[in-house]
Amino acid sequence: MSALRTALPTVLALSAALMLSACKEDKQAGMPQGGPVEVSVLTLAPKTVPLVAELPGRTAAFRVAEVRPQVGGIVTKRLFEEGSEVKAGQQLYQIDPATYQAAVVSAQADLAKARATLKTAEAKAARYADLVQINAVSRQDYDDTVATLEQDKAQIMVAQAAVDTARINLDYTKVYAPISGRISKSSVTEGALVTAGQSTALATITQLDPIYVDLSQSSSDLMRLRQALSAGKLQSATEAPVSLNLDGSGQAYGQTGQLKFSDVTVDQDTGSVLVRAVFPNPDKLLYPGLFVRAHIEQGVRQNAILVPQKAVMRNPDGSSMVFVVGADNKVAPRPVTVGQGVQDQWLIDGGLSGGETVVVEGLLKIRPGSDVHPVPVDAK
Repeated sequence: MSALRTALPTVLALSAALMLSACKEDKQAGMPQGGPVEVSVLTLAPKTVPLVAELPGRTAAFRVAEVRPQVGGIVTKRLFEEGSEVKAGQQLYQIDPATYQAAVVSAQADLAKARATLKTAEAKAARYADLVQINAVSRQDYDDTVATLEQDKAQIMVAQAAVDTARINLDYTKVYAPISGRISKSSVTEGALVTAGQSTALATITQLDPIYVDLSQSSSDLMRLRQALSAGKLQSATEAPVSLNLDGSGQAYGQTGQLKFSDVTVDQDTGSVLVRAVFPNPDKLLYPGLFVRAHIEQGVRQNAILVPQKAVMRNPDGSSMVFVVGADNKVAPRPVTVGQGVQDQWLIDGGLSGGETVVVEGLLKIRPGSDVHPVPVDAK
């Protein structure tokens, strides 16, 4: 019993110390102590806000050309370095031209023969034209001579076409680059036999400057944007510059692209719409197949209300609200309709019109009707 009397003062002192410490912590935490609660507030003002969409995408080559032979034969020369830059019209391969040169000579000989035959037919037709006037030859013989003359003229055209075809085939023994760009490795070497229309390309040329960026935008987001534009809530952006971040590293690409077109069909598997942009790529930093993230300014909203995201609270039913400070420094909840996110702020579609003062920090210390001491965010 005596031991209990001795320990009682110590226990009481310890309890008092704990209660004092708890009170100090409550004061430091900003718990109400009978006076107004200090909160950070922001007075809302309408402003013009560009609506920027962040879209995932992938780079694609601006142009791709597969080099294939148009005549058959043995490859005698490869005239480019694999992986190098080639120009449109640059010769890439030489196919053995011997048989095609002989075909040109043969076609030219047939043309010369047809021209000689034509001269004989023209002279005979001229003579028969005079003789038929004096009935020295029959009308049938004259008609046959004229028909033969016309056939010989047609034969000249056939022979000339054969010469042109032979020359074209001879030209095809020189394989040229159809576009400028970077060429791949060669699938054949000197001595290889190639054929016209073969399935395997000799090489592939890829144009990298400029380069396409194919982006995917949700069809629902695109529909809401178009509805807002048609309703007059948004103004269409006069220009649509596109900025790019390399996915994974977050590194910003130094060139600005331009929106090229938006597809008119929705992908049935993903529910997205293809949006294509074109970017300059002078240093060849972008290669086809890279994953990227693009930012596109798709519209401008006038008299927009932006609220910091940390000022918006979610109700159990999923609706949103903010605490508005009245003229008597009492807070009241205000239901709001939250739209698109703009950096660290929400675009408010309904519930606020501008001029209201909303609580940004200190939301856990207040409840509806609480007296507050508002401190502007900019003053802290």
